[in-house]
Amino acid sequence: MLRFRLLAPVGALLSMLVLISGQATAQTAPQRSPVLVELFTSEGCSSCPPADALLAKLEQAQPIAGTEIIALGEHVDYWDQLGWHDRFSSHLYTERQNQYRFRFHLDDVYTPQMVVDGTEPFVGNDVPHIVHAIDAAGHTAKINLALSKPALDGNHVSFTVSSSASPGMLSNADLYAALVDPADTTNILSGENKGQVIHHAAVVRSLQKIARLNALASGPVHAQLLTPANSAPATMRIVVFAQRTGEGAVVGAVSMPVRQ
Repeated sequence: MLRFRLLAPVGALLSMLVLISGQATAQTAPQRSPVLVELFTSEGCSSCPPADALLAKLEQAQPIAGTEIIALGEHVDYWDQLGWHDRFSSHLYTERQNQYRFRFHLDDVYTPQMVVDGTEPFVGNDVPHIVHAIDAAGHTAKINLALSKPALDGNHVSFTVSSSASPGMLSNADLYAALVDPADTTNILSGENKGQVIHHAAVVRSLQKIARLNALASGPVHAQLLTPANSAPATMRIVVFAQRTGEGAVVGAVSMPVRQ
């Protein structure tokens, strides 16, 4: 298990990002292309809070022209045995990160790690890499995905996914759905971050495979996500993305609030 530290304040990193992205995307078309940015993080890792803050800034500022950054904060569980249990952690996200590790032939998993559109893994403080990866992903053709207005019924959120893409484009990919908390705050009482109040962005509370992408060729796909205990699902959002089998490239993504 490795860790990497951010070497500059988040504000400085974001200012650099905006400056570089303004140069990198000067010719970008006005239509925004969705780009999925995953952050593997943990409340038990002292290197992670700055990366959480950076993810929040990326999503809030949307600093790269022509792209819609859709953020996912996935809290891994391998830090939980080292002094602090992250209430958002799940072994599911650790397994997902390990799939990326195998695919990209990395020696180990580490935090904080960002993965852009399933194609670019890197450390969260590498701002030029962030800009390049998001800008390149924003110029990659995507499959159109659309969501119906979600329906909240007790502890379930229901919705439908559809696509206007031709059937020939809807192949060799899986359709995932995530229930995402836009922001959360935790007072850390022990471990490496003891005494800190950590602010999280785009916390993934539920993630599951809902269909094969080619199912959309026959019409909308209906799906339902179970809301976590002690949560406020009305404040969350649904993220649906299509990813090539084996944690491959993300070929489409869409996001919508549960309540608008």
